[in-house]
Amino acid sequence: MSTHDEKNVLDIIEKVSKSVVNISTIKLVHNMFYQAVPVSGMGSGTIIDAKGLILTNNHVVGGAEKINITLWNNEVIEGTIVGSCAVHDIAVVKVNGKNLQAAELGNSDKLRVGQRVYAIGNPFGLAGGPTVTSGVISAINRTIESERGLIENLVQTDAAINPGNSGGPLVDLEGKVIAINTAIIPFAQGIGFAIPINSAKACTNGMVTEGIVKRPWLGVVGLSVTSEVARYYGLPVEQGVLVTKVAEGSPAEDAGMASGDIILELDNVETPRIEELVKEIHRRKSGDKVKIYALRNGREHFFELKLREAR
Repeated sequence: MSTHDEKNVLDIIEKVSKSVVNISTIKLVHNMFYQAVPVSGMGSGTIIDAKGLILTNNHVVGGAEKINITLWNNEVIEGTIVGSCAVHDIAVVKVNGKNLQAAELGNSDKLRVGQRVYAIGNPFGLAGGPTVTSGVISAINRTIESERGLIENLVQTDAAINPGNSGGPLVDLEGKVIAINTAIIPFAQGIGFAIPINSAKACTNGMVTEGIVKRPWLGVVGLSVTSEVARYYGLPVEQGVLVTKVAEGSPAEDAGMASGDIILELDNVETPRIEELVKEIHRRKSGDKVKIYALRNGREHFFELKLREAR
């Protein structure tokens, strides 16, 4: 990278950093004597609307009794939760501020493995502004099991994402927010994960008017079958979704699905990749009945189940 290119990137990061806030919370938890004890927490957030809407992680603000927002200039404002979407670990906080600088949102559907990205966070609200780490997109469409359940369609990056940076933006070389960082994954040593901004947009569209967004849940971790995957595992097909894990107590488990099943169709719609399966599930509502056509040990299997609200 030339000196001129580096200056342009630094200017862009400096501009985006003014849209990144520190979020400090107070939550009440019960100790062994069932007494309510206040516990402080922290994270980051991204201003997405000049009127005061801030995008962050649900695990950062969920259950908070009090939320304080520290802006890039050290101004502190009280915030309130507008809504949350647990399945994508996304929440929106509202503040009454003036002259707020909103970040420009990009299009995560156009992400490519190997492109340069920057993770920005404001974990402590200290003088000097937000922190920045750099890396590349290592993979897309990851499904990860966290302590709070499955999180689908994540962006994987080698940019360091520490717990205090959760809720901050992952930006591209143009300074556009292409994902929201999350440090919810306990084993992520040297691996960062972020929620694609298009998933966050889908959540926020209903969040502002409806509050909590309820997404349907199937309860499987899957891998898109390709010719390479089929050869490696000796599979009878070269497309579909190979189930690698079934969540305990999920609709999939209740229906009898198991690791090794290959999902080919949902309600007669082909699902050649995991993206198509997730898309079809999200087109439905919690409580909808669906029929899954799959292969198990080379034989056809049909599963009928009722989708439930994501945990």
